[in-house]
Amino acid sequence: MKKHFVLIIICAAVFIAAAVSSVVMLNAPAGDIVKIKSNGELLYTIDLSNSPDRTIIVEYNGKENTLEIKDHKIRVLEADCPDKVCVNTGWLDSPAIPIICLPNKLIIEFENNDADAAAR
Repeated sequence: MKKHFVLIIICAAVFIAAAVSSVVMLNAPAGDIVKIKSNGELLYTIDLSNSPDRTIIVEYNGKENTLEIKDHKIRVLEADCPDKVCVNTGWLDSPAIPIICLPNKLIIEFENNDADAAAR
């Protein structure tokens, strides 16, 4: 009986630690540097804190994604893909959740400062 109680306490502690770390990661400050990649190729590195409001059109195999930079944020405004998941994702606001358009092979994500610092 005592072994089961200890096991339950350990499982609860692991669950709570995982939940807290997930919340912290999702709410971590994202920074201002965004990387835009198409088909694995880096197209743009943009500092949102210094970038003026504008739109960028990214093309891949005749398909287009229109990106909007506004008020130091970025999102996919329009896309030629069939499901529009990238458009429905909204503004990029977390380093844990990039904007991805699989049909058009587009990824928009915050620069991972920790990995970049380790690489230097």
